[in-house]
Amino acid sequence: MTDSTYRRPDLTIDQQLALTTAARRLREEFTGTFGAETIERFLHTSYDQFATKAAIATFLPLLAERFARQRLHALARVEGKGDGRPIVLFLCVHNAGRSQMALGLFTALAGEHAVGWSGGSEFAAEINSAAVAAMAERGIDISREYPKPWTDEIVQAADVVVTMGCGDACPIFPGKRYVDWELDDPAGKSVEEIRPIRDEIERQVRTLLAELEVPVAENTPGSGTGSRT
Repeated sequence: MTDSTYRRPDLTIDQQLALTTAARRLREEFTGTFGAETIERFLHTSYDQFATKAAIATFLPLLAERFARQRLHALARVEGKGDGRPIVLFLCVHNAGRSQMALGLFTALAGEHAVGWSGGSEFAAEINSAAVAAMAERGIDISREYPKPWTDEIVQAADVVVTMGCGDACPIFPGKRYVDWELDDPAGKSVEEIRPIRDEIERQVRTLLAELEVPVAENTPGSGTGSRT
């Protein structure tokens, strides 16, 4: 990627350099899978998707790189280049509460046996702090996650799409398996109020893993415990 690719009025020199470095890392990671043009396009469009939402512009290149990496893995799966593990996509409106808790629980329980992603139809600027606290009670840290949108390749790559309140905004692709979980929205709720939502999500996640015949990882965070206070 040349520096001129990112010479736009809304980008600082530091952001240009950060994106150039990110593109270099992605090219090395996806060598033999995708060409530089595809990688740069995904990184560029990922940056633009977060530019209108990010509270702190300094983190934009990192968010763009992380999301572009996920999108490239999804595209590889769509093109038949995946590793065969089942992929589950959790979708809600803001990708700040329900879908993030589901992703955290799914990742902790499935371990390396499956892949989980999440997204939102109107993704927020940051994760619900009370949801983060409720998950921390189970020993699961979702504070490093970030709200994000979904893209066509991400939905197409998923084996199961779990929707949580996004309604008509949820993407529909023929032949895709969809599961709808009716859950209260944790937005504006306290940690105490979120705990039952978290516990119901865990129940649903465990049921889904059983249906997918994915073994639950041993010594998972919070295993064998009820809600903690």
